[in-house]
Amino acid sequence: MPSPAAARPRAAATPAFLALGCVGAFVSGPAFGESPAPVPADPAANDPGQVQAREDILVNGQRDRRGAKDVARPIDTPRSVVVLPEKVIKETGASTLADALRTIPGITFGAAEGGNPIGDRPFIRGFDSQGSTFVDGVRDPASQTREVFAVESVQIVRGSDSTLGGRGSAGGSINVISKLPELADFGTVDLSYGNADYKRGTFDVNRKLTDTIAVRIEGMAHDQDVAGRDAIWQKRWGVAPSISLGLGTPTRLTVAYYHLTTHELPDSGIPYLYVTSNAPGTGDIHTRPAIGDVTLISGETGHVSRDSYYGLAKRDFRDTTTDQGTIRVEHDFGGITLRNTARWSHNRQSFIFTVPDDSRGNVYGTDLSDPATAGGYVWHAAKSRYGYDESVVDQTDLFGKVKTGSVEHSFAIGTEISWEQARKGSYAPTSGQSASVGCTADDIAAGYCTSLFDPDPRANWVNRDASGNPAPIVRNGPASETQNDAHTLAAYAFDSITLIPQLILNLGARYDHFETKQTAGTPATSLKRSDDLFNWQAGLVYKPARDVSLYASYATAATPPNSLLGEGREDNALTPGRGQAAIDVNDLKPQKTRSYEVGAKANLFHERLALTAAAFQTETKNARVTGADGNVDYIGETRIRGIELTANGEILPGWSVFGGYTYLDPVISDGGFTVLTAAAVGDQAAQTVLVPSVTTGKQAPNTAKNSFTLWTTLQATKRFQIGGGAFYTGKQYGGYASNPSATQDAAGVVTIHPATQTLFREIPGYWRFDARAAYQLTDHIGLSVNAQNLTDKVYFTQAYASHYATIAPGRTVFGTIEVTF
Repeated sequence: MPSPAAARPRAAATPAFLALGCVGAFVSGPAFGESPAPVPADPAANDPGQVQAREDILVNGQRDRRGAKDVARPIDTPRSVVVLPEKVIKETGASTLADALRTIPGITFGAAEGGNPIGDRPFIRGFDSQGSTFVDGVRDPASQTREVFAVESVQIVRGSDSTLGGRGSAGGSINVISKLPELADFGTVDLSYGNADYKRGTFDVNRKLTDTIAVRIEGMAHDQDVAGRDAIWQKRWGVAPSISLGLGTPTRLTVAYYHLTTHELPDSGIPYLYVTSNAPGTGDIHTRPAIGDVTLISGETGHVSRDSYYGLAKRDFRDTTTDQGTIRVEHDFGGITLRNTARWSHNRQSFIFTVPDDSRGNVYGTDLSDPATAGGYVWHAAKSRYGYDESVVDQTDLFGKVKTGSVEHSFAIGTEISWEQARKGSYAPTSGQSASVGCTADDIAAGYCTSLFDPDPRANWVNRDASGNPAPIVRNGPASETQNDAHTLAAYAFDSITLIPQLILNLGARYDHFETKQTAGTPATSLKRSDDLFNWQAGLVYKPARDVSLYASYATAATPPNSLLGEGREDNALTPGRGQAAIDVNDLKPQKTRSYEVGAKANLFHERLALTAAAFQTETKNARVTGADGNVDYIGETRIRGIELTANGEILPGWSVFGGYTYLDPVISDGGFTVLTAAAVGDQAAQTVLVPSVTTGKQAPNTAKNSFTLWTTLQATKRFQIGGGAFYTGKQYGGYASNPSATQDAAGVVTIHPATQTLFREIPGYWRFDARAAYQLTDHIGLSVNAQNLTDKVYFTQAYASHYATIAPGRTVFGTIEVTF
């Protein structure tokens, strides 16, 4: 889903934002083929901002498209939900979903590394939500980098919510709402150009064919280098046609298709400076990416510039394709609607990605006796993947309102059935990592290593076979591939019960039967299991006034084994994790999470400004870790507490804001154990012992304690608008390491030597500032200029558990001409 979403004329003088979205909008998003009110014979009727659907409500002056599970107004929903509207996506110049989500406080991002494929990996309230992304309410599981060119809005549900979306969703979920046909004629073309050869074009055309039929098509082409980074480039294109029949009638049908193709040279980031084998000093040692002036173990000091790229332009690549087809049919029975949504999706991804490897201590250095170990080098470690993810999902929903005596029920019930399959393999490039313990002259000449201070991404790297002869890079083949299959049957129900006008009870429950199978090896062997998951949520809303609410809620989530089908970081896989002993698949369990939340919401100025405040605690008490016997056990605990404040809408006419502040206290209460091996001595065989994991008591990875975002625009004159953004994210940790050890004597007595160092792999906090100015030349032609990272700040956006951190682009400035018709 791509780019600054093309704008179109809106209802007069309404530049405000969507407020909090209803939880229900999460599932079905905009009604495909929503039923608008009759279109009057009035010039204003040609303005789609004037055409309101049967399920639409006005929130802060703009439409909030209600979905099947949307059983209450936003202010009457006892959950923390944020809606990121098209207006903010467009004004901030976002071109990807990750760009857009950076305007939401409390969302951070994790990095990729081979087994964890490249793609969107957002963390919500400290929990990985990579597998909890939905498009129009339908799970979109494949690892991918999503665009925004066909996006109407993005809804973020915060807190455990498997009741809404099914498996996973420990910290929350993301629902992408697509642009779909409307009963109006409008069109927009945006063309952008900027530094680093930034080029982007989008179009959005909607046509009303008859009084009940409309078609719409969006398209995008994008081509750029990356400001402040050497060699990196990105290219992609996409198209999204759709047609709706029966608009304005009780029976409606919408057919939609989406395609995205991407090609890029993936960015390998900057390596950390230390590992536990060479970090100087004792105690807690914080290692950051080796950027700026860096001093090695030898005493040599050099400079690592922000554009240093440690990949290989002649080897590395990433290609993806995404295809989705959706059919939605619905019928109104008075105040009740029956809806069926069917979705087919197919995603392919292949890449070879250089991880700037620090694991041998080659960055800082280990000793001075050999130039190969004196530091100042980076391994070109290759991580690779090819494969696909395919799914077919069918959802049926019945929703509406009924009364039982004086009590009003706004309800939704539904079922879901899905089939998913993912198959992955790897390439076989040579990397030379086994050639030596350091970076020798031969390793450098062969392209296996590069200089920390002066890397050459265009080095004459040649792939070689086992005999050292040049050879093409090939796939490892079917014997190394893994296939994951899954089948889900689910039923759910929601009810918002207005007991009295001042008191609303919100209830929801969902049952999932999840079957999964993993097949690998030659001959092929399979692991199978099934899980029955029951999740529920409950909330109570008190209304001291119509536009003010106080609430309290509770919700659960469950993550069964193989939940991601290999399409993300699988903490609860069917196979053992690193350092874990062999397991019986029948001994595995779903990981369960629960959230408690209290909050307040207020809509001011006739619902033009929404203010919210929430305090919450989310906890997992049976996370999968290594137990005291060295086997898999479900004893891990993570507890995250926090507060959230948001302000979305118009402060004064023509002055709008979107943003907020989040504080998190994310703690790994129990990380389980780490296995140590005491080497064999004489006749005594090697023995294993366990010590508490280094992660226990630490800040949860990929989370920031403090985050703040603010995007604001001011309509300075009738034709001139200025805007800007300030974004702060506190320091984050990618992972931790320590150096305990164990030895034994000739009698077999094992001695544990406590760690003398604890390594914190850290990226520092940062402020980023953006700016925008726009001028409307005529009623149909507008000009705008965006400056992202206005101060050219050097900062990092993702911290991997080891090896490297992802560096952000430098200052990016681009101008856009927009033509509407």
